[in-house]
Amino acid sequence: MDTATHDLNTLFDQLGLASSDHDIKEFIHQHGGTLPDSMQLHQAPFWNGAQATFLAEAIREDAEWAETVDTLSALLRH
Repeated sequence: MDTATHDLNTLFDQLGLASSDHDIKEFIHQHGGTLPDSMQLHQAPFWNGAQATFLAEAIREDAEWAETVDTLSALLRH
């Protein structure tokens, strides 16, 4: 059983990004509103290949990260 925390901070850690609350807010401020509704999160141009693959697999496999990835997607679209 996976008991790891799957919140935005740990997702950013997984993606190799700065993960403090302030860093996450800055990332969302910088990239928020740049994704058209027709674009899936992993297709955004600001991800590197490994990040995009991780995000796509999290959703495709309905992995433990899927809910947090969906949250990030929603935050970046508003």
